[in-house]
Amino acid sequence: MASLLRQVARLRPVTFRLPVHSITTNAQSRASAAAAVAHDTSSPFEQPFFADEPHGPRVSTPIPGPKSKKAIAELNQVFDTRSLNMLANYQQSYGNYIADLDGNLLLDVYAQIASIPVGYNNPSLLLAATSPDMASALINRPALGNFPQHDWASILETGILKVAPRGLNQVFTAMAGSDANETAYKAAFMWRRQMERGGAHVEFSPEDLETSMNNQVPGSPHLSIMSFTSGFHGRLFGSLSTTRSKPIHKLDIPAFDWPQSPFPALKYPLEEHVQENEEEEKRCLEQAERIIKEYHNPVAAVIVEPVQSEGGDNHASPAFFKGIREITKRNNVLMIVDEVQTGIGATGKFWAHEHWNMAQPPDMVTFSKKAQTAGYYFGNPALRPNKPYRQFNTWMGDPARAILFRAIINEIERLNLVENTALTGDYLFNGLERIQQQYPEQIQNLRGKGQGTFIAFDSPKRDAFLANAKALGINIGGSGAKAVRLRPMLIFQKHHADIFLDAVQKLVSS
Repeated sequence: MASLLRQVARLRPVTFRLPVHSITTNAQSRASAAAAVAHDTSSPFEQPFFADEPHGPRVSTPIPGPKSKKAIAELNQVFDTRSLNMLANYQQSYGNYIADLDGNLLLDVYAQIASIPVGYNNPSLLLAATSPDMASALINRPALGNFPQHDWASILETGILKVAPRGLNQVFTAMAGSDANETAYKAAFMWRRQMERGGAHVEFSPEDLETSMNNQVPGSPHLSIMSFTSGFHGRLFGSLSTTRSKPIHKLDIPAFDWPQSPFPALKYPLEEHVQENEEEEKRCLEQAERIIKEYHNPVAAVIVEPVQSEGGDNHASPAFFKGIREITKRNNVLMIVDEVQTGIGATGKFWAHEHWNMAQPPDMVTFSKKAQTAGYYFGNPALRPNKPYRQFNTWMGDPARAILFRAIINEIERLNLVENTALTGDYLFNGLERIQQQYPEQIQNLRGKGQGTFIAFDSPKRDAFLANAKALGINIGGSGAKAVRLRPMLIFQKHHADIFLDAVQKLVSS
């Protein structure tokens, strides 16, 4: 075994280099020229993070092209392709650019539904992927609850816990975002019942034990998790019961009898609707507290996204979220912040809830996507179950993915990518604002100002906008009924924004 690991350690990743493609359209030329003029060369963020990254998109066939169509047809024989966006060639994707089988290269501002943090085939991640630690984690994947590896504490402390939200110094690792939320819900329910019994030291009654096996009270209590209208928290049974974004997610699936509270429907531009928006948030906060106090299945926890991502990129003010925190504290209910999509630098803060400047942190923060692993952070020791095996499964996460997240964190710190995202986001928002002023019917309700590159707007012809963007070399996605959402990687820079803005200008003016 030691000999094998030494052999793996001698391996080094081959430097991944795509040919630098010439810019083939006037739009790309204009974008590059604009970038050269606009960039302040004194800024450390003006130099490309990937010197050999393509200079711009290249589209030579319709998307999908003939090779992709053939491969999709083959795949469809064994795998459902009806939700397919595009068939990617990841060996030829690099940095901010995603490739397909037909030689097309698209600027990717969707990034696997916000899940790629530091670029395709990032050399630093390739190095981590070929390390002896990674090789061991991959081929000896442990059942972490029973057989954690000897350095698991070190992996957590130098990675996942290194970036833990303020006040939350422990973590339960998981497999995916839905799993992270599900286990957070379990922790909330166990905490609630433990509190009602009188503390962690109080043993379960024979009635508790017997009724739990028959899905009856008191062992299977009538408790609930409150979520918000249009929220999305996953597709497993508990997380799906709190998902309120689209019927297609929930149809035919039995759900728990859990409440939803209205999420503020803000009007834009924000500065022109201050009083109306304040009244709307006040109404929603009053409704939230009324539900917590009156709902027939007592609420153990409230879960909320800093930005409702799948539900249409719906925002609320820091005052609203502070209000939720005050309500939960006042009613002895836990607050779970779902940072699965908003976390890891996308909003110009490492965690989106940092924008709220709360005096007291949330009780739990769930994460996944850009972390390439998953779980929930917590700080209160009472949120650790009073018995072993209550919060448990075979894997309980994956050391290989935790090692990858550690490499991602190091790359974010090395390149100062959170600050880059904040600066690039301001630049991008200002560009979109200028286009909105020219075409107010085509770009509506532009939102996400001061939230890094976590930006969205409504389009009256949203689906056509997304499809036509591909023809201009832009891979982008939507959310809700009519939102166009931007989810670029943390390495997205101003020269990429120029290419994107040029494409948007063409799309809305045609």
